[in-house]
Amino acid sequence: MTLGLFAVLRERNARLYLAGVIVSGFGDAAMLLAAGVWVKELTGSDSLAALVGFCAWAPALAGPYIGTLADRVRRRTLLIATSLILAVVMTAPLAVRSARDVWLLFTVLTVVGAGSVLTNAAETALIAKTVPGVLRGDFNGLVRTAIESNKLIAPLVGAGLLTVLGGHTVALLDALSFLLAAAAFGLIRVREPVPAHRPRRNLTAETGEGIRYVWAHPVLRPLVVAGGCAMAASSLGSTATYALLDTGLHRPAAFAGVLNSTQGLGSVVGGLAAGALLRRVPARALSAIGLVLFAAGSLARLTGLVPVVLGGGLLIGLGLPWPLISALTTVQRETPDGLLGRVAATANTLIFAPTALALLAGTAMVAVLDYRVQLLAAGTLALATALLLTVTARAPRRRGAAEPSGEPRRHDADADAVRKS
Repeated sequence: MTLGLFAVLRERNARLYLAGVIVSGFGDAAMLLAAGVWVKELTGSDSLAALVGFCAWAPALAGPYIGTLADRVRRRTLLIATSLILAVVMTAPLAVRSARDVWLLFTVLTVVGAGSVLTNAAETALIAKTVPGVLRGDFNGLVRTAIESNKLIAPLVGAGLLTVLGGHTVALLDALSFLLAAAAFGLIRVREPVPAHRPRRNLTAETGEGIRYVWAHPVLRPLVVAGGCAMAASSLGSTATYALLDTGLHRPAAFAGVLNSTQGLGSVVGGLAAGALLRRVPARALSAIGLVLFAAGSLARLTGLVPVVLGGGLLIGLGLPWPLISALTTVQRETPDGLLGRVAATANTLIFAPTALALLAGTAMVAVLDYRVQLLAAGTLALATALLLTVTARAPRRRGAAEPSGEPRRHDADADAVRKS
C-alpha cells in the first residue's frame, strides 16, 4: 500500500490535483454542514435542513448532459474557469438574513452541485492523460481519501464558524477554497490540444451511447449499480442525522460535526487502503465487502448509544469508499479513450443520481417516520446489494468487449501490471 501511495505522490500533476481537491472539498464540506445547521436554526425544520443535501446532489441527475461540455473544451481550462465562477457564486449567501432567505442557500448549493458534476467529468478525462494507468487505483483511493478526510476537520470548522461568526463567514471560506483550487489546477502541466471539431449531435443520442456501453458491459454494470445503491443507502441514512441527534442522542444540531468527523476518519483509512486491496481482490469483492461494513455501521446507529453510534460511523466511513473506488477505477480500465468522457459522466450519474432521489425520499420520510426506519432501510439496501454482487459473481463474462467501431477493446498492460504487483 505504502509503495503505491508514494509512487502517486511523486507525480507532480497528481500532487497538484490532490491539492485542488483538498482545498475545494474542505470548503464544500464545511459549507454543506453549516448550511444544514443554518437552515435548521432559521426555520426550525428538520425537513428543510435535510433538503440542503438534496440541492447539492440534484444536478447529478443531469450528469451526462452537463458532462458533454468536458469533451468540447480543454479540461484544465474548464477546471480553472468553473472554480472561479463557483467562487463568485459562493458570495451570494452573504445576503441571507432570515427564514425568508433560505431559498438563496438552496439555489447556491444547486449551482455548486452542477459545477461539481462538470468538474468531475473533466477530471476523469484529465486523469487519464496525467496519471499512469498502473497507479490509478492508488490515485483514486487518494482522491476519495482527500474528499472524505475533509469530514475530519471541515464539519467542525464549519459548525464552529457558524456558531461564533455566523454562516456568512463559512460561505466566504468556501469561496476562498474555490480560488485556491483554481490556482492549483492552473499549475498542472499537461498538453491538451484543442478538441477536434465534430458535427453537432443530439445530446440525447450522445448520452444514450454512454448509457448503452455501461449497461451492456458485464463488468461495469454491476459495479456501477452497486455504487449507486451504496450512495442511495448513504443518503437515506444521512437525512436521519438531525432526527437521530434530537430523538436518539438528545444532542444539539452542531453535534452533527462530531458524527461527520468520525465517519471521515473511517473514510481516510478506507481510501488509503483501496489501491492495495484492488491489487489483491477483484473489484466486485471489494465493493461487496465495503457494502457489508456500511450496513453494519448503519445498524449500529439504531442503538442510540453515543459510543456505538460513533463506532458505526467509523464502519460507514471505512466501507462506503470501496464501492465507489471499485467502480471508478474499473470505468477507467475498461473504457476506450474515445468514450471515456461520456461513459465516466454516465457512470457518475448512475452512481450519484440515486443520492439526490434518496435524499428527497429521506427528507419526506424523516417528517413522518421514526428515524430508525431510515437507518434500517439503509442497512438492508446495502446488505441486499452485497448479496447480489456475490451471487452474480460467477455469471459468465463477455470477453473482448467491443468498442462502438466494432473493434475489440485494447488490452490494458497497466491493468496486468497492477494485478501482478
